[in-house]
Amino acid sequence: MKELLETLAKALVDKPEEVNVSVVEGDKSVILQLHVAQDDIGKVIGKQGRIAKALRVIVKASATKSGKKAIVEIVD
Repeated sequence: MKELLETLAKALVDKPEEVNVSVVEGDKSVILQLHVAQDDIGKVIGKQGRIAKALRVIVKASATKSGKKAIVEIVD
């Protein structure tokens, strides 16, 4: 899941070297914190949050395979 989110985010931003994903694991859930450059936050969120929603859907689908719930947080 971490690699998937990182790959998708790097394709969206202007500064892919500043993309970093940190993982906080719980018993039944995983929190993925997506760190991007300040200038790229708008590109990752998209208009009305459409890109962020799409990223969350893809990661949730991937997490369902492993039987966990995934939460994606976008931070700068």
